[in-house]
Amino acid sequence: MAIRRLSLRLLLSGLAVLAVGSLGHAQAVDDTLEPYRMLRSLQFVQDTVVRGDHSAAEMQRFMLGTIDDRLRTADSKVYQDPRNVDAALIYAMSGGNPATLEFLVARDVDGNFDNRVSDALRKYLSGKGTLIAKSLGNMVPEYRDKKIGAYLALVAGNITVTRDPVAALTVYDEARLVSPGTIIEEAALRRSLAIAVEDGDAGRGVEYAQRYARRFLHSPYASQFADLFVDLCVDNYEQLTEDDILATLAFMDKDRQQEVYLRMARKAAIKGKNELATLAADRARALAGLDNENARALASLYGGLAGIPSNDVDAAITAIAGIPDALLSPRDRVLRAAAQAVAEEVLRVPVADSSVQDTPVTIDPTSAASITPDPQDQQSVTAPAGPAADAGNANTSASRSTDPEFRSFVDSGRFKLDEIDSLLSKEGTSK
Repeated sequence: MAIRRLSLRLLLSGLAVLAVGSLGHAQAVDDTLEPYRMLRSLQFVQDTVVRGDHSAAEMQRFMLGTIDDRLRTADSKVYQDPRNVDAALIYAMSGGNPATLEFLVARDVDGNFDNRVSDALRKYLSGKGTLIAKSLGNMVPEYRDKKIGAYLALVAGNITVTRDPVAALTVYDEARLVSPGTIIEEAALRRSLAIAVEDGDAGRGVEYAQRYARRFLHSPYASQFADLFVDLCVDNYEQLTEDDILATLAFMDKDRQQEVYLRMARKAAIKGKNELATLAADRARALAGLDNENARALASLYGGLAGIPSNDVDAAITAIAGIPDALLSPRDRVLRAAAQAVAEEVLRVPVADSSVQDTPVTIDPTSAASITPDPQDQQSVTAPAGPAADAGNANTSASRSTDPEFRSFVDSGRFKLDEIDSLLSKEGTSK
């Protein structure tokens, strides 16, 4: 890490001289600097960013602009060197200006650019990637040992995933295996994890998650990875073991583990994965200790949600009701209000008149807090009451847990919680 930071400082200082030096001197340097050498600096900066040095992000933007100028102003003889042609193609695949590739291809009267590759990339960058999926896929093996090979594989995977996600995994595997520790591997691993989550492939998902956590936990995209990992665990909990989860979280520091456990507890509680919700809430509470009141409050809320469809519904509702409003976000206050309404219906003794049972219960989010929630939180959410449990056994927790009608009611309430959370997620608030 120290060596990498030193190298980055030397690179930045050199580029700073280029950027702020006299105009004549800067132009002289530009005229002698090969594009492929400049590209190496860009790759170094990008790899440094995904490995956790976010201070290099601004330099990445500067490098993209500098390379763009150099590619456009370079003499056509520069592209007689295949390394500079590769530099132009990689620049286009690394977040560069697509118009620059169009410009260079239009000027390529000597045939330095492989038209198959340049045409495929131009279509991909213009949003027409599906038109060249097959031809680009065929080019991946041909360019496997070339400088652009890993980039082509990543692009091919991005196109293939829309029509055959499982096949895209193979292409992503090739991209990351030939470029370990780079931005290519980071992107390939993250996208492979997304496919595994969507496909319900818990085994592959855990493998990708552990590889990502080991290498790129401090990437700017790590929050996206955390969301994918939570989805993997919640959606496939029956196929996983606690050790599978711990093996991935072991690479994280205490604060990151706590954040992931809280996300997991919330999603699991809403999805009805009560065992996982309880486990994650307990883990988050233990990591929070005594000095993080907010995290302990959230852990209590999500653990309480998991306890509503159980024999401990009385204790669960007491626990979540005792959480101070100030420790919950507007979204979580609404979620708590919905959970309280469902729990109250679970505990309410049914009446003989069925028309009363069918009356919906209106939840006003503002009643759960003295402060004014966000505008999109200020809406009433209706949670319909489910079928009544047997009146003769309604007062015993044992009958509540075994009565099929009670279970049906709980499922209905849980579904309503899921609907409420989906509604709230549209606010765009990060989980």
